[in-house]
Amino acid sequence: MTKLDFLFFDAGGGHRAAATALRLVIEQQQRPWEVRLVNLQELLDPLDVARKWFGVRLQDVYNLFLQKRWTLGSPQLLRVLQALIRLYHRDEVRLLEEYWRASRPDLVVSFIPHFNRALYESLARACPKTPFVTVLTDLADYPPHFWIERQRQYFVCGTARAVEQALALGHEPERVFRVSGMILHPRFYQPMDVDRKAERRRLGLDPSRPTGLVLFGGQGSAVMPTIVRRLDGSDLDLQLIAICGHNDALRRQLTAMPTRISLFVEGFTDRVPYYMYLSDFFIGKPGPGSISEALAMKLPVVVECNAWTLPQERYNAEWILEHGVGCVVRSFRAVAATVAELLQPGKLAEFRARAAALNNRAVFEIPDILARILAAGP
Repeated sequence: MTKLDFLFFDAGGGHRAAATALRLVIEQQQRPWEVRLVNLQELLDPLDVARKWFGVRLQDVYNLFLQKRWTLGSPQLLRVLQALIRLYHRDEVRLLEEYWRASRPDLVVSFIPHFNRALYESLARACPKTPFVTVLTDLADYPPHFWIERQRQYFVCGTARAVEQALALGHEPERVFRVSGMILHPRFYQPMDVDRKAERRRLGLDPSRPTGLVLFGGQGSAVMPTIVRRLDGSDLDLQLIAICGHNDALRRQLTAMPTRISLFVEGFTDRVPYYMYLSDFFIGKPGPGSISEALAMKLPVVVECNAWTLPQERYNAEWILEHGVGCVVRSFRAVAATVAELLQPGKLAEFRARAAALNNRAVFEIPDILARILAAGP
């Protein structure tokens, strides 16, 4: 059985989600492969300075910053993080080399940034005949030393911009593969066999009123009450579905909030496609996963881009405008005016048509690419 190691970490939910979704499709296709999900955080725990000093993993600190929106100055903090990674590079390579010698994979696929140099060097030492692939789970790289390194490996890119960045660093075209978007869970491609109007009624919503979905990933966001208040305080005729993820305090806050508009509040759920199917547009952070999920369900997106936006996600706002699939606000304090523009007669249909035209099938395209890489070798 051919052994594939998929490397992820839990700093944000997109890396694990992409690895898990791709493994599921590979299993559904009955490929003769054993796919092993490997949490890089666990392999490098002995080097985690946050864990040593504060007893909390670095990835958990990152997730707390996202939840609280403590992201002002994130480009500078990112460079500090990268400096720490370089400082511990030799030890990272040593630990990873020990792991590869024990696991002996036939192919290694990274779904994470920052550590691809250490992953490549350690694998080359321990298993020089094993190919190394980086699947970018962002729409583009944020150089230097984020996703794309100068080393002989393969890349899977979901946008033309990412392909251009890889080629500009000197990578051979035959080692850079373009797919049609970000990896999504197969459930986003399954037909919805439900009555949309009846389901809205069941949730206490009007079956015919424009419906927005407010979603900020698995931890929610402190900005969600602001969005609800701004829209509730406007004269817009709409209703909202708010998904708070694991953030129970946020769920309780929104549930207790008195509103003019109808508001359905959900906690953590694996039924995001269902709630997207009941919605007409999406409001959230400009993360590649959230944007791609919404567009797969033909929802125009409304996102914020400013000094608090993570640097690797700022290009996503440009991409949204370039493809005409949504709106970008400098601050969610202006969300009501932007949604009013989105709901102008005919506008929503135009946005939805452009979203449908993207036709992202990346999760089904990548297994064939991995098969070609296995055949070609390192």
